[in-house]
Amino acid sequence: MRLSARELRCRRGGRRVFAGLSFELHPGEVLELRGANGSGKTSLLRLLAGLAQPSGGELHWQGRPLLPGDAAYACDMAYLGHLNGVNADLSAIENLRFAQRLAGPADTAADPAAALQAWGLAALAAQPARRLSQGQRRRLALARVWMGRRRLWLLDEPCAALDTAGERLFDTRLAEHLQAGGAAVVATHHDLTLTAGVRRLDLDASAPC
Repeated sequence: MRLSARELRCRRGGRRVFAGLSFELHPGEVLELRGANGSGKTSLLRLLAGLAQPSGGELHWQGRPLLPGDAAYACDMAYLGHLNGVNADLSAIENLRFAQRLAGPADTAADPAAALQAWGLAALAAQPARRLSQGQRRRLALARVWMGRRRLWLLDEPCAALDTAGERLFDTRLAEHLQAGGAAVVATHHDLTLTAGVRRLDLDASAPC
């Protein structure tokens, strides 16, 4: 498994956001995106998730060009943006079961109850999402990513609204994902506690002057 970018460029609203980005990501590695607000962290994640197209450069997955609508890549990738994507009218476990059905046959072996347990939400399984705190909703969104067992995680500020215990859970689950041969691209202000496999990309260096 390999994700690579070559001389990637991005424009938004007629303004250059970044240019000249190149990197490679291999199994067991996390690419930590750093940079000031507006440097392009979210824009880069959206490009990698296929939600937007670069204005120049190349993206490759498994050594082949990554094209819009690539179904095989979509099955290998999980994206979590700023919004949690949680249905307030469904319970915590119903949210995960619904996500499981949307994902299709590839995720039928996933266990929503185990996902809630892994993210410290087992006691809240029957609670409507509207009764969960912001931090608990973020954990629920992360549980959805974890449950899917996709090889590549694309995460935009995953620790937003998490307390210290939630941040520790995130670091633990991320480390397990990497140890299992997964990879991740993470934009975060939270200092990851991983001792190996962390590569950092400073988008300030590619921002316009």
